[in-house]
Amino acid sequence: MEVETRPGAAELLRAAELGDRAAWRELVVRHTPTVWAVARSHRLDRHDAADVVQSTWLSLLENMNRIHDPTRLAAWLAVTTRRHALRLIAARRRESPVDEARLDVTPTEAADAVVLRSAPNAALWRAFTQLSEQCQRVLRVLVHAPELSYRQVAAALGIPIGAIGPTRGRCLAQLRRKASLSGLFREDAR
Repeated sequence: MEVETRPGAAELLRAAELGDRAAWRELVVRHTPTVWAVARSHRLDRHDAADVVQSTWLSLLENMNRIHDPTRLAAWLAVTTRRHALRLIAARRRESPVDEARLDVTPTEAADAVVLRSAPNAALWRAFTQLSEQCQRVLRVLVHAPELSYRQVAAALGIPIGAIGPTRGRCLAQLRRKASLSGLFREDAR
C-alpha cells in the first residue's frame, strides 16, 4: 500500500517561488483559515478582514524569497496578518468623515454572527461579547486556528507565550460564568 504524503510548507513555498501555481494554491488553501482567524481576532468586519487577508497574501508573494525558515510560514503569516490588521485599525482611527449626515452606513453583520442566531447560541454570543477585547481575541484565534502553536499565537496576538494558557483559562472561566448568569448553563451541572 502506498502512502501519499503532502508536501511541507518549505517545499510548497520554494515551488511557488519558482512559479508553480498549484503550490501557491495549496499554500493559500492550507493557511487561509489561520490568516482569517488572526484578522478576525482584531474585531474587523468582514470587508476589512478580507482586505487584511488579501494584503497578507500579497506580502507573502512579494517577500517569499526572503523567508529564512519556511517551516515557520504559519507564524510568519500570523505576524504579518496582525501587522496589517493593526495598520488598518490605526488608519481607521485617523479617518473622519466630512459630513456624517450624508453617509448611508449599513452595519455589516459579522460572519460568525450568522451561525449564532438560535436562542442558546445567541445567549452564548452575548456572553462572549461581554468579555474583554483581549479575551475575545485570544479565544477567537485559539478556536479558529487550532493548528497554531502557542509561540505562533503569542506572535499573532502580541502577548507573551507564557500568558496564553492562563489567559485562555481565565477567559473561558469568565465566559462560563457569564453564560451561567444568563441561564445558558447550570453551574452545578459539572
